[in-house]
Amino acid sequence: MSDMTWFVVLSTLGAALAIALGVVAPGFAMGRAISQALEALARQPEAEKAITRTLFIGLAMIESLAIYVLVVVLIILFRNPLLEYLLR
Repeated sequence: MSDMTWFVVLSTLGAALAIALGVVAPGFAMGRAISQALEALARQPEAEKAITRTLFIGLAMIESLAIYVLVVVLIILFRNPLLEYLLR
C-alpha cells in the first residue's frame, strides 16, 4: 500500500477513536447530572424551577463538548492539515 493509503486509513481510525472517546465522557456526565437533578427534585420539590434551569444549562455545556469533538473529527476526515505535508 502507498503512503497515502496508510495515511487515510490511520486518519480514519484516529477519527473514529476520537469520536468514540469524546462522546462517552459527556454521555456519562449527562447521565450523572440528570441523576443528581432527580435526587435533588425528590428532596426539594419546591425548588423545581431552579434545579431544572440549572440542569438544562449544565446539559447544554456538556453537550457542547461532544459537538467540539465532532467538529475536530470532521476536520480530520475531510480537510486534514497534515495531508499537505504528505503530498510534497
